[in-house]
Amino acid sequence: MAIVTLLTDSGESDHYVAAIKAKIVGINPGLTLIDISHRIRPCDIAHGAYVIRSVFRDFPKSTVHFIGVDAAGSKDDRWVAVQLEDHFFVSADTGLLSLISDKQPQQTVQLNTLAPVVTVFPEKEILAPAAARLGSGVAITTLGKPMGGLRKLIDRQVKATKRLIAGHVVHVDHFGNLVTNIGKDVFDTLAAGRGFTVQMGGERFRRIHTAYHQADHGDCFIVFNSAGWLEIGINKGNASELLGLTYDSPVNVAFDE
Repeated sequence: MAIVTLLTDSGESDHYVAAIKAKIVGINPGLTLIDISHRIRPCDIAHGAYVIRSVFRDFPKSTVHFIGVDAAGSKDDRWVAVQLEDHFFVSADTGLLSLISDKQPQQTVQLNTLAPVVTVFPEKEILAPAAARLGSGVAITTLGKPMGGLRKLIDRQVKATKRLIAGHVVHVDHFGNLVTNIGKDVFDTLAAGRGFTVQMGGERFRRIHTAYHQADHGDCFIVFNSAGWLEIGINKGNASELLGLTYDSPVNVAFDE
């Protein structure tokens, strides 16, 4: 049974998500709809990209991912259907898709070009039908006109030397944990058995845990999360509030000589 996931900034207090789902199942009632989140911060491309990037590969190949984040976009934005890493995505071409993978799309088409509609609700009228048809096995090439490259955004990159990894907080999760863009692969390569200090704000730590509970209640933990990113939190507390750090705050790892 084909899967369609849904990621939106529509919230949960209005009818928007239900209307999108109704459109999809109205075309194919046999599709399996799975909610990823509807609480992406409004029009927050970075938040949406982080969430979908963290989870889409956990779904089977050929899953269709509906992304309704800043779906109205800007006046020059297009709506697209994209095949990427053998998954399908429907979204406004806001640059979000350029942040979720380093690989090039396998196929890209511009939606709403064959029988254009004018709408203030493109999630329902443009993206939902495309997602339903892809989930039903319709070829992506029949949904619109082929197009060239997607809009690209540049994500925060770490700066690394033999002595220092300079990164940033790229996401604050529901628990107030601080997810950075410092990857375990980079850390392991540069650490090479050396001691280190993790520095953020005015805090310094010389240990990375392997589980959250290794820190006592109220104490700070530092782990590499399930996606391989350095994450900082307070056991049973909110690290963002207690440490005074938020999106884009610097986090460094300094290695001993």
